Amino acid sequence: MDIEWIPAIIGAAWAIVLGGAGGLLTEIGDWYRNLKKPAWQPPDWLFGPAWTVILGLAGWSFYLAWTNAPEPDDRMLIGVLFAVNFVAHLAWSPLFFVAKRPDWALREVVFLWLSVLALVVGLAPYSELAAWLNLPYIAWVSFAALLNRKIVQLNGPFDKA
Repeated sequence: MDIEWIPAIIGAAWAIVLGGAGGLLTEIGDWYRNLKKPAWQPPDWLFGPAWTVILGLAGWSFYLAWTNAPEPDDRMLIGVLFAVNFVAHLAWSPLFFVAKRPDWALREVVFLWLSVLALVVGLAPYSELAAWLNLPYIAWVSFAALLNRKIVQLNGPFDKA
């Protein structure tokens, strides 16, 4: 295999694994269906395609930034940014859907949002396009945070069994 394809494979794998894991950790069962939700919540079917596009763009941004990074330390920084985002992204769904704690997920989404902001800012020196490709990600996480907040307001408290 030609080594120049490795960043493309890593970026694609990052997006596929993160999207797949997020999907597996999202349990749309009776508990979720019975939550009060705002009228402006998108239909459930929209979330999968939205995340597919958003994570695909972010994976592409990895490739662009990595291939433009001049030094190994720069590539290490890019790897760390994506690793931190991976963990922050992966943590939200089990908090909301598995633990059934939208209140905890609301606190965690702050870290997810900051990790996406770090991608936007941190990738810009290597590729402006890479930074721009993450703007839909930060916009969607911002929207998701507002939706999460409204669900907590409509349904809390969640600490009572």
